[in-house]
Formats: sequence, C-alpha cells, structure tokens
Amino acid sequence: MPRAVQYTKGSIIYFSGDKDERIFILQKGVIFLTSTDIETGAPVTEYIREGEFFGVKSAFGHFPREETATVVTDSITISMTVAEFENLFSSNKQIIMKMLRVFSNQLRSIHRKIESILNKGDAGVNQYTGMQLVAQSFYDDEQYKSCCDVCLKALTRFPTAPNKNNIAKLYTEAKKRADMQAARGVVTEPSGSIISSAAVQNAMKQFSLPAFSRFAKTFNPGDVIIAEYEPGDCFYLIQSGQVQLVKCVNGVKKNLDILMPSEFFGEMAILENSPRSATCVAIDTVEVLEFNKENFEILITGNPQIALILLKLFCKRIYDQKRRFKILVMPDTQARIADVFLMFDEMNPSPNHADRSRKFNITVQDLSHWAGLPVDTVRDELNKFVEKRRIEIYDNNIVVNNIVDMKRIVDQKSMMRQA
Repeated sequence: MPRAVQYTKGSIIYFSGDKDERIFILQKGVIFLTSTDIETGAPVTEYIREGEFFGVKSAFGHFPREETATVVTDSITISMTVAEFENLFSSNKQIIMKMLRVFSNQLRSIHRKIESILNKGDAGVNQYTGMQLVAQSFYDDEQYKSCCDVCLKALTRFPTAPNKNNIAKLYTEAKKRADMQAARGVVTEPSGSIISSAAVQNAMKQFSLPAFSRFAKTFNPGDVIIAEYEPGDCFYLIQSGQVQLVKCVNGVKKNLDILMPSEFFGEMAILENSPRSATCVAIDTVEVLEFNKENFEILITGNPQIALILLKLFCKRIYDQKRRFKILVMPDTQARIADVFLMFDEMNPSPNHADRSRKFNITVQDLSHWAGLPVDTVRDELNKFVEKRRIEIYDNNIVVNNIVDMKRIVDQKSMMRQA
C-alpha cells in the first residue's frame, strides 16, 4: 500500500545514481530536484509542486536516478511502488495523458538538442521543402525506393506546393533507378546497427489480441513508413521487424535509433499535433499496428495496460536518447567513439561479466552515425585503436579486445574536460 512519509528540511529522498524504483507524490512542502545538464555540465534545478509526481521515469524504466531529490522545507510525500501506481492510476486517463505529454515534450527537447549538436543547417525550412531535402538524401545514398516513397508522400500531402514539379522530377528519376535495382536483384536497406532493447515483454501480449488485427500493416525492406516534415496523424507499434529512425542534416542522413519489436514511433506528432521530426524506414519486413489521432485517446481510455506500456516505452526512449546525446556533446573524437562502444556494451551486455572482449555487429559507417563524426575522422581514430591492438575491424563487425580500455578513455577525457 502507498504510504505517507515525512521528511525534515535538508533531507535527501534519493541521490543521483541511486537504483530506487519508488514513485512519489508531493503532498505537502517543498522539494527540488537537482541534476547536471549533459551539454554544459551546469546544475539544473526543478521545483516540485504539491500534488505532482516525481521519480517516475527511473522507476518505470528501471534506470538509475538522474537527479537528487532534496527537501527544502518539512514535507510529506506519498511513496509507492510501480505496481501500486499501476493499480491506482492506470484507469485515470487525465493523469496518464498528462504524463505522456510531459514525456513527449522531454523527448522532443532532446531531439532538438541532438539536431543542434549535429549542426542542422535547415532549421526553419518549410515542410514541403524539407521533404524534398529528405527525398534527395535518400537518392544520394542510392536508396531509390525510399526516395520514391518520400516523394509520393510529399506530392500527396502538399499537392499544390511550389516545388511539386521538382519533387515529381526527382520521383521519376528515382523510380527509374529503383526499377533497375529491382531488375538486378539489388536490395538497398538502411545502414545501421542493431541495438536490442529491454523491451516491455507484456506489450506483445496486449497488442496481439484479435481486436487489434484491424490496425495491422506490413512494410517491406526500404519502405518509408513516415517521412520527416510530413504532417503527423498516426503512430505505430512494431510487432515484428526493425525500423531505423533517421534525420536529414545538411542534406545528409543521420542515424538516430534502431527500433525493435514492442517499441513505438510517431507518437510525438499525435500528442503535440506537430510535423514529423524524423524519417522511419523499414530495415526488414516490418509488421506494425497503426493508430490514428481519433482512436488514440479511446485506445488509452479503454486499455489501461496499454497506456502503462506506452509510459514505460517513453521512459526507455528518453533514456536512450539522452545516452546518445551524452556521446554527441563530447568534444574529444576518440572519447566519442569509445563511448559508442560503451553504449553498445550497456545495451547488449555480455552474459559473462568477466569477459572483457566484445564483438559488435557494426561498421565504420555505423560508428560515424552514432558518434556524429565524418566517416574519415572515425576511420582515422579506429586505425589508432588498431595500431594499439585495442580493436580488430572486420567487414561486418568490430571486436573490442578489452571494453575496460574504452571506459578508461572516456573517463580520462571527461576528467580532463572538467579540469
């Protein structure tokens, strides 16, 4: 049962880094949360108002606390476990929707910071011009089928756009080349590396019910499911297959994430009524459930368990994107690359904790995407690692001989930056 807990002024409810899966509601008093800005290293303070929840993301996501909770005045909180929260609030549509929107805003804020770090040069571009840039980036990478998909979406969404003739011309040329590739049996799939997630296992059970069959859709490898800049009117939950999230930055595609079964995408446009912030491409044959704005809130109201699943998946997505952002703000290129290896190690831990040699199914191009660095720069740094026998590079994978070496590099560079 949830219980009331009294705290005296100056008490610490939990510290940053603690593994504490309690959820709190401030009933009376003043509490503030302090954390460190990933980009600047400056302290960030957030005051909790009476009646507000805190500690939700780390509890739902089973992650270490990202902030320290300090009691400013004598306070009373209601403390509960995740299971108790689910029993009490899973049917409360108002609270669930409010949390979803808060998490959506946090996720979009992280996306904007990632765009800034990647030196996005087309900020403020209108939607139809932006879609043309996205289509051109696929064309330049010889992913002609994906280029065609984006062109068709642009022409359908914006049939009177002033650049419609340019998009139509690009589509015609891409279609020719896509047909030639198909005739030769060439399959161009999005580049990227798979990061398996600790997916919420209950999700598939909930969404495999016969009632959801009418929402099912299938996409083939290379199909563009949603395109950056197009209006958002639906979101998707992956039942099988993998989906790559990419952004067009200065005319070049940048990998944001690889999504796996039981994960969802496109939800921010539903919650915020905003254009798409990324392009989502099927890596292999992908089966999804598609939900639109009209049935979204009905879905949440009528299926409390699904609402909770979405909250948990939001928590995971925020954590993953913050982890990516942490890499991108490192000024030292060698540390960036080393931290990409650490990120893969964290998300795909070895069953044998004593095993320091790790094999990652990634390429130099993949490392370039995740580190936000030019391919040539990454290749030069990797060659230094090879010379020191820290890694071995193969066609489709890279072996890190001692993952502790990578952590040592990141820690050393971080200490130098702080000094």
